[in-house]
Amino acid sequence: MIKHISGGVCAAQGFTANGIHCGIRKNKTKKDLALIYSACPATAAAVYTTNLVKGAPLLVTKAHLANGQARAVICNSGNANTCNANGIEVAEQMSEALAKELGINANDVVVASTGVIGQPLNLEPIVEGIPALVRGLSADGGDAAAEGIMTTDTVKKEDAVSFEIGGKTCHLGGIAKGSGMIHPNMATMLVFITTDAAISAPMLQKALSGDITNTFNMVSVDGDTSTNDMVTVLANGMAGNAEITEENEDFATFMKALNTVTVALCRKIAGDGEGATKLLECNVTGAKDVPTAKTVAKSVICSSLLKAAMFGADANWGRVLCAIGYSGADVDVNAVDVSFRSTKGEIAVCKNGAGVEFSEEKAKEILLESEIEILISLGNGGGKATAWGCDLTYDYVKINGDYRT
Repeated sequence: MIKHISGGVCAAQGFTANGIHCGIRKNKTKKDLALIYSACPATAAAVYTTNLVKGAPLLVTKAHLANGQARAVICNSGNANTCNANGIEVAEQMSEALAKELGINANDVVVASTGVIGQPLNLEPIVEGIPALVRGLSADGGDAAAEGIMTTDTVKKEDAVSFEIGGKTCHLGGIAKGSGMIHPNMATMLVFITTDAAISAPMLQKALSGDITNTFNMVSVDGDTSTNDMVTVLANGMAGNAEITEENEDFATFMKALNTVTVALCRKIAGDGEGATKLLECNVTGAKDVPTAKTVAKSVICSSLLKAAMFGADANWGRVLCAIGYSGADVDVNAVDVSFRSTKGEIAVCKNGAGVEFSEEKAKEILLESEIEILISLGNGGGKATAWGCDLTYDYVKINGDYRT
């Protein structure tokens, strides 16, 4: 049985974390440097943004994880270390400074950055802050680390679960940042996941790569795929289970635990989209296959017109049909049903591709809630998919109009 627990990225045995303000940000009340550390060597896996413009930390991390191992994750916020002539050098020096303080190999460090693109990253405050960052490592430090990676996020994003493999209790938890510049096709944010389950590096990579297709690749806030984002998982094996080295029952259990945490983080990221007031979840069923369902779900969740209608609590279902129509999916538009649902109830607005009579008052009551489900049936097929997004508000433009200055 998989149970939600507290602890976030420190829920797993042997993991400690911390977050501090080192001076990258002008606002001294905001943490801007985070650290996650494993007491023993861990297998590691990662997925990276598909944007051709990639931040230097991603390139350095990819090289470091070539052997499938890591011990620590360091991440700064406030500056993305992207499109800088000395970006690689700075990322490597971050790794080396941390490794020296921890007494580990620099190749065992995952390095990440988030914030403004194209602004030189001053290494001095980071190097000067690392000793305090390391001294403050704690099994209760997950919250501080979650704060240290935030940019325009308004809330910390963390989740954790416990589960059993081979009679051993295992734990898996993670933290994430993501509010803007979020769009499908991995990666769409920064996510750091830890587990004390024993699993080989190839199987850990298989688990992560398989999971993101149904989770992080199904989240969109604004249609912009970021340059610096990745998801990493460290597994230190301290739970004592027999190492997972193949696809079996234990691997299936691990996948379910991983998916439970990643779905929770997806919902938190989408619900905290820049300027957002509502979490949107689009559930598509009845598709001829899963790829078709995914294409439709993502098209609907990415529609700026639909997102704006949800902000205004306007049951403008025609915008759902419009997004389905231009999605490129092979769909019989005469078989499409659409409903909206929230804690205030559910209302059908379209049957067989055409509008049906419904109460506008009831629909508005449903759509005024903070979490909205858009339910779409495409017919009698077996394909289904879920995508997450948020409404489009005035505040999104306000936040991004002067983000750099």
